[in-house]
Amino acid sequence: MTTSTASPRENFRAWLFRPQVAGPLALLYVVIATALLLIQNRSSLWFPLMNICFVPLFLLSPLVVISAPLPSRLKLSAILFMLVILMPIIGMINTSYLELAIQISIFAGLALGLNIVVGFAGLLDLGYVAFFAVGAYLWGMLTSSAPTVFNINGWLLPNWTFYIIIFVAIAAAGIVGVLLGLPVLRLRGDYLAIVTLGFGEVIRVLARNADAPTNFTNGSQGLHNIGKPPLPGFATDITSGISGALGIRMDNPSVVAQQLLFYFIAIVMLVGLIIVARRLQHSPIGRAWAAIREDEVAAIAMGVPLVKMKLLAFATGASFAGAIGVLYAAKQTFIDPQSFVLLQSITVLAMVIVGGMGSIKGVILGAIIVTLLDLHILTNLSLQLNALKNIDFVVPILNFHIRDIPQQLEPAKYQPFVFGLILVLMMIFRPAGLLPEAHRKLELQKTGVAPEDDPNVLAEAIELGEGN
Repeated sequence: MTTSTASPRENFRAWLFRPQVAGPLALLYVVIATALLLIQNRSSLWFPLMNICFVPLFLLSPLVVISAPLPSRLKLSAILFMLVILMPIIGMINTSYLELAIQISIFAGLALGLNIVVGFAGLLDLGYVAFFAVGAYLWGMLTSSAPTVFNINGWLLPNWTFYIIIFVAIAAAGIVGVLLGLPVLRLRGDYLAIVTLGFGEVIRVLARNADAPTNFTNGSQGLHNIGKPPLPGFATDITSGISGALGIRMDNPSVVAQQLLFYFIAIVMLVGLIIVARRLQHSPIGRAWAAIREDEVAAIAMGVPLVKMKLLAFATGASFAGAIGVLYAAKQTFIDPQSFVLLQSITVLAMVIVGGMGSIKGVILGAIIVTLLDLHILTNLSLQLNALKNIDFVVPILNFHIRDIPQQLEPAKYQPFVFGLILVLMMIFRPAGLLPEAHRKLELQKTGVAPEDDPNVLAEAIELGEGN
């Protein structure tokens, strides 16, 4: 009988993840991240660079708390405090942070829906943005002031129907998902990807050309002045009162109150989608999807209804995107066919891959990272370069003038390049994602021994089995 001695690194890791140590460290992380965000000087030359460093630290704090070995009640209390109190206050101080949180919630909801199709059921869908467009155009056509048939005939809906149309969009997008699933039931792999890609383009082209002979979508001009959910009468007063009590300067409280309303709607929708996805993952339906993902032939042999489960996967993922599409249209107040191009589907797929296919927590992490890169980090890098160019900043030692950097090298223009580079690096160094789902992690884990001989792999497999 042999005894194994843990290395100092393993001992430190075990000590670090003890509840008595990791719990207080997680809470300390939240305090430090919040403090760093609040002490920034917006008039500083280096404010964009500090934004790049400190904003991601704060926005990742809910995931840090969730991952910490804390009691469930303490976790829930900390998350509620951050989402319901801390983030709105920070959003009042700087509304760009609130806008970023809303966009992250929107894309996290989309990524959760695509994760059901790609991660749970193993069906590669490159036309996922089509379902997003269904929800967005449904709300847009029924509330926009564009000269559509709905506006001309007086069929526009009042803004308070926003909450009803969300459920209508869930049903409509689900039906479209079934219509997509029917012709691709016998396809898999590359063939499935090509068909779904074509389906996404069909929906986009249909939206662009559905302005004649009857104008439904206003064509390439898009739908403008899309209705927003009504703002409660007390919301502006509460926002103004809180900002006054905290000494926050606010020129237009009603606009900030509207942003806060969108934020809370996005958070509630995201939490609802997380609950639904988690319930599905650990249900018989989720296990059937996992069986299809691993081996369709074996799944059929074990009695899994392949047609029914595939259609259910497409419909469920599509319904998530339909609901988020309504929120997106109301938030942007303008949509056109170019809002739903292939790059949007690739972006959402990148979130799923970066976070970890099949992992709910990983997909949310992927949405945070990719959205930050797209809307925050690359944008602030461009702002920082422009600020340095304006003062003719010279790099010490190198004696290089920042203004000599060509305009073509502006970071904000390189979003597709950055996404492509991230996907390549992820496939090479972390194919399972940053926070992989347990089954997929076991599949891709490269060990020199069989799983039954490796105590770590065996323990993880046993834990996974007990969880199901």
